[in-house]
Amino acid sequence: MLTPEQCRAGRALLDWTQEQLAERSGVCRSTIRGFENGHHRLIQANRMLIEATLEAAGVMLILADTHGPGVRLRRPPQS
Repeated sequence: MLTPEQCRAGRALLDWTQEQLAERSGVCRSTIRGFENGHHRLIQANRMLIEATLEAAGVMLILADTHGPGVRLRRPPQS
């Protein structure tokens, strides 16, 4: 499940603003802002759109383990 911290970190790895994530995902910027600031949870449809958008751009969402959830960028294909 996507956390606010993962959303912010994923955007940071891509150097995207909330507005850019909103445009690419089709989720309202105010929804992203409220989620990242911890004001509300995402409905499933919006969570799936944001996750799919971040993953399509190369962000790997790492499930929580003993160290918590995380993110990383996929290694570009080697030629």
